[in-house]
Amino acid sequence: MNDAPTETMVRSELAFTRIDSAAWLQELRERGGGHGALVSFEGVVRPVTKQGEPLDRLILDHHPRMTVSSLERIARDGAARFDICALSVVHRAGAMAPGEIIVLVGVASDHRRAAFQCADYLMDRLKTEAVFWKREQGPFGERWIEPTQNDTEDRERWNEEKAGH
Repeated sequence: MNDAPTETMVRSELAFTRIDSAAWLQELRERGGGHGALVSFEGVVRPVTKQGEPLDRLILDHHPRMTVSSLERIARDGAARFDICALSVVHRAGAMAPGEIIVLVGVASDHRRAAFQCADYLMDRLKTEAVFWKREQGPFGERWIEPTQNDTEDRERWNEEKAGH
């Protein structure tokens, strides 16, 4: 019997077309082999802004190398922090209509708690640290959007947990 630790399978990707969540999750099931839990999260473009205005499009501008590098770093950090078998992160760039998937995170692990925590951690980091410039368009015109104070606080709680608080 080989007791050597197995390497966590990590996949991250920047997508420019619609995300096929079923295909991504099937691939994760196959790569995660032997897991007892599979947790996924889909972030979807809302039909209205946070101010309640109709939204026509969400546009995520990106820098080819910086954005890909940020997605890879966040995915690797999640794999290193939690006891998981595999994870996938796919994030859209470009223009998206309401209802389209912006981001998909999937985590496979032996137990549910690690999978849930890793997915939550990944989303908090992606929301605040992935290198994107976000704009929303609608009848109001166009405006840039930034992570909120709540988004920042959600990310910061992981620093506190790591410090043992």
